[in-house]
Amino acid sequence: MEGKPVNKAELIELVANKADLTKKDAGTAVDAMLEGIKKGTKKGGVTIAGFGSFSVTNRKARLGRNPQTGESIKIKASKSVRFRPGKAYKSML
Repeated sequence: MEGKPVNKAELIELVANKADLTKKDAGTAVDAMLEGIKKGTKKGGVTIAGFGSFSVTNRKARLGRNPQTGESIKIKASKSVRFRPGKAYKSML
């Protein structure tokens, strides 16, 4: 799997093989983990030791430019998710 991004189906297959699960059970486990990360991030953040942390960042309102017309547009303030890899994960890369 090196050299190309892994999609959800490939991730489920990897989990199924590593944990000796059926693809259905692995899919349920992956979905549950992703749901937990989403809910935890919404509550303030998620930290997974040895992997990294997910947090919410606030983006300020700003002026942008329409690339087709060159017209200035207002971009509203928004929230975004940030992932910071942990030390062990960074050193693996």
